[in-house]
Amino acid sequence: MLGPPGAGKGTQAERFAREHGIPKVSTGDILREAVHSGTELGRQVGTLMERGELVGDDLIIGIVRERLSRPDAIAGFVLDGFPRTAKQADALDEITRERGPVICVEIQVPDEELVRRVRARRVCEDCGANADAFVYQAEALPELCQNTDRCKSIGPKWVARSDDSEGVVRERLKIYWRDTRPMIEYYSARPTFRRIDGLQTPEQVREALVSAAASALGLPAGQLRSLVKKLSGKHVVPPRGARQG
Repeated sequence: MLGPPGAGKGTQAERFAREHGIPKVSTGDILREAVHSGTELGRQVGTLMERGELVGDDLIIGIVRERLSRPDAIAGFVLDGFPRTAKQADALDEITRERGPVICVEIQVPDEELVRRVRARRVCEDCGANADAFVYQAEALPELCQNTDRCKSIGPKWVARSDDSEGVVRERLKIYWRDTRPMIEYYSARPTFRRIDGLQTPEQVREALVSAAASALGLPAGQLRSLVKKLSGKHVVPPRGARQG
């Protein structure tokens, strides 16, 4: 999945993975896991991270290859933060060559809306919990934070995050487009590339994402979970309110 900061990509990726019984594979998570594993790859990653250096393509590819070979990823997976370069994308094609096509979905949201969303984001002044400003406007937040007993009783103020200023948000977007546009160009000519409108409600985006992934495989949306169950042989959690069939 591709999408700029504030597009809701992370939330949608997590939900899609959970509802279809497949793992969401984040490069940040697997890098930390590799360091703790004590393997040779993990030791190399740990050394680089201690020096503050970037982890190169070859190491990232090796770690992702190992993660995608595990049993829980047999029926599929959702990637977060990979691939980021053409070399990584080529490696992903090689890793998945015998498993099926790589589906790439881009969530599109205009930059001005992304700036509005992120600037509207509020956190609890006491515990730091996110007030979910994608759903609530700043003037209509719940009166009290519900994250802890202290918040519920004292009701600290909702405040904007210090790094959510307009200048910071626009800089993030500039970096995103600079680094991600090559990946969009890499995948956009493929028949398994899809774009969805991120201006819709979160539930509409969820439905569009399922339809996009299914259509890329030539399936009706309702058959996607059945395919995952067939491939993995495990129970898949249906979305809330959906009929099982």
